[in-house]
Amino acid sequence: MSTRDLKIPAQRHPEKQRRPDSAQPKKPDWIRVKAPTSQGYKDTHKIMREHKLVTVCEEAGCPNVGECWSQGHATMMIMGEVCTRACTFCNIATGKPPEDLDVFEPGRVADAVKKLGLNHVVITSVDRDDVEDGGAEQFAQTIRAIRRQSPATTIEILTPDFIRCDPKVLEIVVEARPDVFNHNLETVPGLYPEVRPGARYFHSLRLLQRVKELDPTMFTKSGIMVGLGEDKQGVTQVMEDMRAADIDFLTIGQYLQPTPKHHKVDRFVTPEEFKAYEKTAFNKGFLMVSSTPLTRSSYHAGDHFAQLREARQKKLGLA
Repeated sequence: MSTRDLKIPAQRHPEKQRRPDSAQPKKPDWIRVKAPTSQGYKDTHKIMREHKLVTVCEEAGCPNVGECWSQGHATMMIMGEVCTRACTFCNIATGKPPEDLDVFEPGRVADAVKKLGLNHVVITSVDRDDVEDGGAEQFAQTIRAIRRQSPATTIEILTPDFIRCDPKVLEIVVEARPDVFNHNLETVPGLYPEVRPGARYFHSLRLLQRVKELDPTMFTKSGIMVGLGEDKQGVTQVMEDMRAADIDFLTIGQYLQPTPKHHKVDRFVTPEEFKAYEKTAFNKGFLMVSSTPLTRSSYHAGDHFAQLREARQKKLGLA
């Protein structure tokens, strides 16, 4: 069997090829960004390739890659580049991963973090339903490796849902003590069958609630995309659900369609609407909210973490 070329959309997303094409609407002015050309971007790119690392910035086609990489910020994606899920919004390659987990990967990630001199790092992953613990131990090893080499760096993880694993695997990740535990709900529950097949809304919500039960001091974070077909009432209900699970930090960003075979963009939400969502979320008790068209889970994550920590100190009367 020939090796897949993941740069070709039909081979990158074989399960989506039967879907009809959805027209991609013209992006409004507030969505457009400049192509990355800076020296900082090139330096970050070089370090990623030298360490044979995958980034979600590239794999998911993030619009902020130029800005973030020019500042030496990158979100590293562990456990390979092929995901065992087939979410209709996502540009990461799907299918059966061709390789086992790489035992040397945590060390390479830690080396890159040290080389980049990061104050705050975000580590995410593909879903690995083919691995018994869903990659929980790989996350834990990566956190510990970064701590050894860069003890001053704060660590944020963006995890899968571990839905097919023993519930105890979550404890492995929490015991490694990341500073922020992020797991995205992605959308409103009514859109899950179409947007996030294989996942369950209340399982994801409960995962984040369990993190707080295991370690009440750990910051929890989650995000949704808008423009998928949800309505304002649905978004507000997700906020309520998140606060009931004691989630500290909410991100809301515009969904952008990677290819015509992906879920269609229902509409482009205006900057004013994002501002209104931000105000509503703060009123519901989130310690930190990022709600803009270009917000992504790890966009300005370091600055936001500092604000999040400060907000908690104020809430506890320690600031």
